[in-house]
Amino acid sequence: MNELDRVIPPDWVKDAIFYQIFPERFNNGDLANDPAGVCRWGDLPTRENFFGGDLQGVIDKLDYLQELGVNAIYLNPIFAARTNHRYDTSDYFMVDPILGDTDLLKELVRKVHQRGMHIILDGVFNHCGNGFVPFIDVVEKGNQSEFKDWFLARSYPLTTEPLNFLTCGGCTYLPKLNHAHRPVQEFILKVARYWLEAAEIDGWRLDVPFKIPLDFWREFRQVVKQVNPQAYLVGEVWREADQWVRGDVFDGVTNYRLRDILFDYVLTGVLDGEDFGYELQTLQSAHGTATSGMLNLLDSHDTTRVLTTFKGDVDRLRIALTAQMTLPGIPTVYYGDEVGLLGETDPDCRRCMPWDKKDWNLPVYQMTRDLIQLRHAHPALRNGKPQKIAAFNGMFSYLMKEGNDEVVVILNPREAIPDFSFKIQSVNQYWKEFQTGKSFTLQSGEIHLETIPARSALVLLPENH
Repeated sequence: MNELDRVIPPDWVKDAIFYQIFPERFNNGDLANDPAGVCRWGDLPTRENFFGGDLQGVIDKLDYLQELGVNAIYLNPIFAARTNHRYDTSDYFMVDPILGDTDLLKELVRKVHQRGMHIILDGVFNHCGNGFVPFIDVVEKGNQSEFKDWFLARSYPLTTEPLNFLTCGGCTYLPKLNHAHRPVQEFILKVARYWLEAAEIDGWRLDVPFKIPLDFWREFRQVVKQVNPQAYLVGEVWREADQWVRGDVFDGVTNYRLRDILFDYVLTGVLDGEDFGYELQTLQSAHGTATSGMLNLLDSHDTTRVLTTFKGDVDRLRIALTAQMTLPGIPTVYYGDEVGLLGETDPDCRRCMPWDKKDWNLPVYQMTRDLIQLRHAHPALRNGKPQKIAAFNGMFSYLMKEGNDEVVVILNPREAIPDFSFKIQSVNQYWKEFQTGKSFTLQSGEIHLETIPARSALVLLPENH
């Protein structure tokens, strides 16, 4: 498909760096709304326990987020539900009382906007929770319920043993909605419109959209863009993105494909530098003009924490993070990653954010903050396309360029490479490495490095003389 037929994300997205917050575990700003039996902050998470994180806690840490350099927030679900993750919505028009209320959400959005930042919410529209009033009505009244067509049941009464109604992933507390039923469609569209208007949020992250017909999402897009043409729509898609970014559905997807490629290159060694360059080019060609709208993530609430995946190897993390912050797309930091928070897969990846700096991995924090500031400082990193410079065994290098702004990135997850020269077409003669400050001179169209260290990421910037 021609790139002109594809989506062009909202204007603000190309400059965004997202921070994903699991509200229950980020910060407890209001002890008065803590649920009964709340655990001590920092205890190990389970699938059932609560720690008291809330929207006031997010408001209280906006200075922290701004200092880190992120300028967009993605909140995991905040609507009334029975679980700590809230992917089991009970009331789509109500902020969960243990997080706050609608007025507090409005205050959060207003303060985010005052800082020139943006915020999107998690829309869970494939399924609801078993506390959703229409589902309770069907449980109580069976096929006599006015809501029986909202769900997909094989027989009545509804039972969980055996399970005779469609759910998300076989979870009995997550009944799937019937998206072929027009009242269900209208209800979801009403929810999407309501929070865009009432709270002035900046868009939606859509949960498991591949379980819902594309035609519905096309209408969803039209409704959202009518309210706010600059609203950002991103779908949770783990594999091929093509059908989602043709200009009529989403502005981007969660870029797990890039994550897979990065991990195969940086961690497992399945890909060498040449392979990585090929896979990167193939992926970006597939995404077309939507590349700038992709949510580039290294982990999430559904995966093992990135530093745990890398077995604590900060050098390898530096390579992956450097790639994330210098390639096209929207870098996304999962809360706590910037301080080296560890965790295996769900629920361990949803630990409480440590606020005592003695619990931080300070080199990881400084590295993350520095790379975020680097991206903000260079339009080439936000608007350019990677141009391959060289690939040699494990090493891959590329140039990001926009106008007179140029950035050279050198990634090397394998052994050291001595005495290497790069051919670069540039008007800039003098260069320096971003972190060490070491100077290099372009001579006869080449930059010479005495060595490319093992497990390293180098960023060369033009140096004004």
